[in-house]
Amino acid sequence: MTLIIRLNQIIAQYIHAIFEPWLSQFVARFAFAAVLMNYYWASAMTKIGESLWQPSIGAYYQIFPAATQAVSYDASQLSGFYTFIVLLGTYAEFVLPALIVFGLFTRLAALGMIGFVFIQTLTDIYGHGVDEATIGAWFDRASDALILDQRLLWVTILMVIFARGPGTLSLDKLFGAEMHTHEI
Repeated sequence: MTLIIRLNQIIAQYIHAIFEPWLSQFVARFAFAAVLMNYYWASAMTKIGESLWQPSIGAYYQIFPAATQAVSYDASQLSGFYTFIVLLGTYAEFVLPALIVFGLFTRLAALGMIGFVFIQTLTDIYGHGVDEATIGAWFDRASDALILDQRLLWVTILMVIFARGPGTLSLDKLFGAEMHTHEI
């Protein structure tokens, strides 16, 4: 049994030495790019009105459903605060994913995206009042709930990026901006 344990340790050390410096960060950023970047960019596109400075009425409804309904879908009746938040959310959907994919200010962008997913989730649950099936539940047999199941996976990817950084294949690394963590 000792021989099997030692063999396992040797193999694990070999694999670790080869893949540890770059694999988890690359895979996390690749998964984000493959699954979420276009999702957020498409969502941001639905929020642009006649210009980049004038959100669509759909943008207001997506972010502030009750307030938008209360003014009969006339965004001109909403204060500048609503427009500021809608524009901030729209630009975040463009900028934060791009920063993550290119590996520039990656940790901050990942942290921003975690916050964005959290606010998005609260808006969907409390603002749009999605049903229990859409919210889902953890530790059940189904893994297809749009809120809890999917967004847990999204945040997990983002947490790897935040905790581990962008890795060697990134603009942060190229510009020497990546902080290196040291084992204690």
